[in-house]
Parts: sequence; C-alpha cells; structure tokens
Amino acid sequence: MKNNESRPLADLMRPENIHDIVGQQNLLGETGLIRRMVDNHKLSNLILWGPPGCGKTTIARALAHTVDMDFVPMSAVFSGSADIKKAMDAARMNREIGRGTLLFIDEIHRFNKTQQDTLLPYLEDGTVVFMGATTENPSFNLNNALLSRCHIGVLTALGTDDLMILIDRAEKFLNKKLPLTTDAKIHLAQMADGDARFLLNTVEYLINANFKKDLDADALDNAIQKRAPLSDKSGDEHYNLISAVHKSLRASDTDAALYWVARMMTSGQDARYIFRRLTRFAMEDVGLADPNALQIAISAWQAYERLGSPEGDIALAELVIYLGTAPKSTSSDRAIHAAYAVAKQTGSLPPPKNILNAPTKMMRDMGYGAGYIYEPDTASGFSGQNCFPESMSRQKLYTPVERGFEREIKKRVDYWDNLREKLNSKK
Repeated sequence: MKNNESRPLADLMRPENIHDIVGQQNLLGETGLIRRMVDNHKLSNLILWGPPGCGKTTIARALAHTVDMDFVPMSAVFSGSADIKKAMDAARMNREIGRGTLLFIDEIHRFNKTQQDTLLPYLEDGTVVFMGATTENPSFNLNNALLSRCHIGVLTALGTDDLMILIDRAEKFLNKKLPLTTDAKIHLAQMADGDARFLLNTVEYLINANFKKDLDADALDNAIQKRAPLSDKSGDEHYNLISAVHKSLRASDTDAALYWVARMMTSGQDARYIFRRLTRFAMEDVGLADPNALQIAISAWQAYERLGSPEGDIALAELVIYLGTAPKSTSSDRAIHAAYAVAKQTGSLPPPKNILNAPTKMMRDMGYGAGYIYEPDTASGFSGQNCFPESMSRQKLYTPVERGFEREIKKRVDYWDNLREKLNSKK
C-alpha cells in the first residue's frame, strides 16, 4: 500500500489492456495497426511517434500485457549499448523457455547512430519485439536502417472528450469527487492541451488540496499553473507552427495567421525569428505586388526591438495583418532563380560594347561605348538597345502578374516590349 501511495496517479491508473486505453483509435480501433497485431497474435517492431502525454508508454506496456510478453522498459536518455546487450541476453533466455520479450525504448531519438545500429541484429533474428517512443519526427531523427525494420504509429494529442473520460475514471478510481464545477472540469480538460499525464497529475493535486468549495474556471486558473503550449523552439512543432503561419498568410487567412503567430509567441518562441520569417514572406510571397510590404516588415521589426513586449506586439500584429491582406506575387523570386539558371548556362560572356564605359582612347578605339544611346535624351525615354551579351538571344526572366502594384509594372513592361519590337524592326 505504501508503495502505491508513492506512485503518481497517472502511473496507478495506467491501463493493462489496450482495449481500456482512451483515444488513439487510428491505432487501437478495429482497423487500427496495433489492434490488427493483437487480433492476429503477431506483433511487429513499432515506432510510436506523438506529443508528450498522448499514451505512447501506456500503449507499449498494455500491449505487452495483452499478449502476455515480458515488458522491458528503457530510456535512451539514461541507457546505452551495454544496457541493450544486457536486455538482449535476458530476452534470449526468455526465448529459450518459450516466452517473448517486448523491449520498449523511450526517447529513442536520443540514441546516436551507433546505438541505433546496435539494435538491428536483434530485430533481425526476432530476439525481441521492439517498440520505440519519440516526440520527434522519425524520418529526421532515426536511421533508415532502423526505420526500414519498423512500422510507424502516429499518435495525436488527446481531445477534450478523451480527457473528460479520464477525469471521470480518476474520480471513480480514487472514490472522490473533484472540487470543480462542471464548467471547471471542461476547462481543466482544455488546459491540459491533450496531455493525459498533466491532467492526471493536476487531478491528483486538486483532490488532495482540501479546497473548501468547488472551484469555477476562474478559480481553477488561480489554483494551478496552466500547461505551457507545446513548442520545442527547434524541432517538429517549431517548424509546424511557422509553416502554419506561412500557409495561412499565403491563403490570405489573416485570422488564422494571427492565431498561429500568437501560438508561437505564447509558447516562448523568439520574436526575432518570427519577424525574420515574416520579412522573408514580404519579399518572397508578397513581392512587387505590394513593394511597401518589405518596408513595413523591417519597420515593424525595428519597432518591436525598440519597444519590446507587450507594446511591440501591436507592431507584430500590424505586420501579420498587412501581409495577410496584401496581394501576393512570387514573380521576383521566379525571376532571380531564372536569371541564376541562365547565368550558369552562359558562362563568362562579356557585356555588349555599346553599354561599356570608355575612359581611355584605346577603349574607345576598340568600340567601347560605341552607339550607346542615353535614354533620357530620346523622345520616349526608351532606346530599346540590347544589354544582353551580343552572342546571346534576349531572355524573358521577369513576368509580372496582374495583381496589386505589379499590375502597373506590367503595363510598363508590356509598353517597353512593344516599343523595343518596333524600334528593332526599323533597324
């Protein structure tokens, strides 16, 4: 009893059968990957990828119990190759007496390449059924050799309804009622942000805190520390969030862009990183459809650096709104990439002599500057002279779009193209 009293509620309530696990129906439902393994009495090596508190360890432990295998847990943070070998030696002894072993390695992405490779022969000969858990994208953090020997099970954060089921189970397990109003229970489930471990740890605290009366949602906020939004500042979630910002801006979904930026800011992301990406967006995606976007991006960035938060947050919001509502054009980006491609193909062709300066007599005698036309002196302000290398045909690298300010640019470019054609036809 004393041993149980020292264990956290989340551990005490951990299901022993996969049928009792809440959520993750894509894996545990009738057609789910793990459910099919159990029904077919054939387990395969598996990588469980999902956010903290979504049930990775619970699934592995319950799966071992469901199919009656020894469960050997290990953490990649604290274990190494020697620990793997020791576990495999024990698994071989188990196999000799006809008993299977499920080796579970938490934080498997923490293993280096050599440590991951150490697992391979044991997976090949079936010494163990291997299950690894990770919060990081397996395709970025695990060796291809290991991935090729494993299925990938993708877990998602638990929904509010799933967490409400856990609250009800916790009350029944402890035979105590949470000191919360109905609305406060829903608020608690929302505050947990999909993390069952956080939820149950909070439930345990609330039940043991001896509150005099039930707490409403506001009182609950004052009583506990809200779980920080999921964000790792450099891993999958970091790039998922900034990708959501970019895609929302491209779709001119300003409200969604504001939401994703707020998610990044409230999770502790560096505002300078966000401003850098927004400035990049102003150049790449808004471009010449609204040339002011770049200046506004830089000005908003500078304002934030001078004011800081919270006052500078308004500059961030103004920039997001401006970019979200601006016309979009990638013509400049396409133009410079096209120019790079042509420059690489044509090598070191010299400029035509007519547009070269001739500061010396020798250069003038060689034809430098010969035939150059000074555009402001012409009637139209346009000469149509060729500025590409003489041995190279003209290239069309920039094609403006019919949006925003670039619509006006297109009128000019089309006018000059027509005028150039007329001037050249007279030669």
